[in-house]
Amino acid sequence: MTTASATYWESLWSQGRRYRQLDDAENRLLEDRLGPGHDRPALDIGCGDGSLTRRLAQLGYRTIGIDCSSSAVALAAAQDAGPGREPVWRCMDITTDDLRALPEPAYAVVTCRLVYRWIDDKAAFLGRVRHLLAPGGTFWVVAEISGRRATAHSSQGLGITPAQAEILTTGWSAVQTADVDVLRCFALRP
Repeated sequence: MTTASATYWESLWSQGRRYRQLDDAENRLLEDRLGPGHDRPALDIGCGDGSLTRRLAQLGYRTIGIDCSSSAVALAAAQDAGPGREPVWRCMDITTDDLRALPEPAYAVVTCRLVYRWIDDKAAFLGRVRHLLAPGGTFWVVAEISGRRATAHSSQGLGITPAQAEILTTGWSAVQTADVDVLRCFALRP
């Protein structure tokens, strides 16, 4: 992302825009693929309102949610985490900010839900994620797949293309996918 995109997202979040919430099917996949946290660290990139970050905390992970929008981070921090450890929230652009500013040097889980499509330099982004993953860690990505919507929204380019999915899945030792509606969930391991 760039400063221009951070400004773009800040405008949307500050005006009250909200995005697709986690549903039962996605939660079951998340729990099945990631398992219990056992107090291991997890990083949620582009946390938005924090629903995925809080879900990771409920699974027993020590979570940090980051987003380039300060309004999104404030919204996430204002909500009750429910059972589990309270997440840490930080306004940060994963593509440009210093990764040493994060509280952990490596994470057992890094998540990226409905964000990958908006990353300009996908190869550089994936390099940063690989740097943050602990040995044996999992990169959990949820992305809409291009062409799956039957509505007018399909022309807006909300999904990732086959070429973008190829960039995402190349170079991992294990790739698992599962589809939920117009979304594809990727569990990627180094």
